[in-house]
Amino acid sequence: MSFLFGNRSSKTFKPKKNIPEGSHQYELLKHAEATLGSGNLRAAVMLPEGEDLNGWIAVNTVDFFNQINMLYGTITEFCTEVKCSVMSAGPRYEYHWADGTNIKKPIKCSAPKYIDYLMTWVQDQLDDETLFPSKIGVPFPKNFMSVAKTILKRLFRVYAHIYHQHFDAVIQLQEEAHLNTSFKHFIFFVQEFNLIDRRELAPLQDLIEKLGSKDR
Repeated sequence: MSFLFGNRSSKTFKPKKNIPEGSHQYELLKHAEATLGSGNLRAAVMLPEGEDLNGWIAVNTVDFFNQINMLYGTITEFCTEVKCSVMSAGPRYEYHWADGTNIKKPIKCSAPKYIDYLMTWVQDQLDDETLFPSKIGVPFPKNFMSVAKTILKRLFRVYAHIYHQHFDAVIQLQEEAHLNTSFKHFIFFVQEFNLIDRRELAPLQDLIEKLGSKDR
């Protein structure tokens, strides 16, 4: 499935679902899906015995990108240049875009534009074989963990924007349970491996605590 974000963008996002069948990464993805099916999200995020941490983080990062891509794709008609003229997560948190290469100095932009930049940037990282090798035996680069952390930190901002600015639309579309499960899985995963700084999670801290307390 691919989404055209509004009609503003000529770029269609094609979620990177193409983890090749028969590959080790595909087996890891199947393992993740099976443990998720058990309903125990804390157990589902744990590193499977004998597995490489980088490989596990890579497979899950691709999966979260796909999930967020689909969730945001359902609410693009509500997230417009007019309604969301800045990329925010409530009144206290505003995000400016920079990718360090094309845009070095952070720019203030609308939420749809920011998310367009963000998803395109993430997709470029996931498609880069030197960062996310898909072939067995090809090692992950030394900077893999810092790249993965940046990707996950930025993907969190899309969840934060949806929760703060578009939760009424999510309820209207009856997607609340789907969003909550996806976000809970994401948060348990980043907590398990300490992948996002606590201060970055501040816009949704109350929700994170609520989700965590339900699971204890």
